Amino acid sequence: MNVVLWILQGVLGAAFLFAGATKVLRPKDELAKQMAWVVNSSANAVKLLGAAEVLGGLGLVLPAWTGIAPLLTPLAAVGLMIVMVGAAVTHLRRNEYPMVIFTVVLFVLLAVVAWGRFGPYAY
Repeated sequence: MNVVLWILQGVLGAAFLFAGATKVLRPKDELAKQMAWVVNSSANAVKLLGAAEVLGGLGLVLPAWTGIAPLLTPLAAVGLMIVMVGAAVTHLRRNEYPMVIFTVVLFVLLAVVAWGRFGPYAY
């Protein structure tokens, strides 16, 4: 199970790092072409969300990998779970049901990481 958790942490970490960096580095107008919800958000809110995703993505891997404050790994998973709740609500309000399903899947995968790293497979 430890190997499964490491794989989940790596894949989720890379995904959130990429998604967050996209939001931080690209202008709002350019993001709106791919992410319709951006139109209803301020540029600063999008950048802040992107920064949270970047930090969460790094937090899923780096603390456990370096052995420095490994408790931050499951905490990063919980923080990203909260972000996914907000994403699901946003997509539900916009009737974007495929994206709701995607965020629920991410939530469940993050919950597995949080459970494993808080509990039986903690460092």
